Amino acid sequence: QVQLVESGGGLVRPGGSLRLSCAASGSIFDIATRSWYRRAPGKERELVASITSGGSTNYADSVKGRFTISRDNAKNTVNLQMNSLNPEDTAVYYCHFATIRGPYWGQGTQVTVSS
Repeated sequence: QVQLVESGGGLVRPGGSLRLSCAASGSIFDIATRSWYRRAPGKERELVASITSGGSTNYADSVKGRFTISRDNAKNTVNLQMNSLNPEDTAVYYCHFATIRGPYWGQGTQVTVSS
């Protein structure tokens, strides 16, 4: 059974940085795309960033230039480096793997940006 486990969330002051990580346990194959989504209080879930197996990346306009997504194909991981955080980045962040056998979601990790 495949599970995605996120880590790295927490409380940070505006302007600070956090690094989120997501690792897959179990047998997982043919990961086409790895992504990070977030859901802020009172808002719908939104795509933050994604990266394909070939390394192509895509970012939400609100995080371009501040967030960087990366992956390790051999370790089935995906990371999100978040810099220059602001209160609007406060949300639960979820990792997502799209595979030939279906999508997988992590349980979410809370990121709170507050002074």
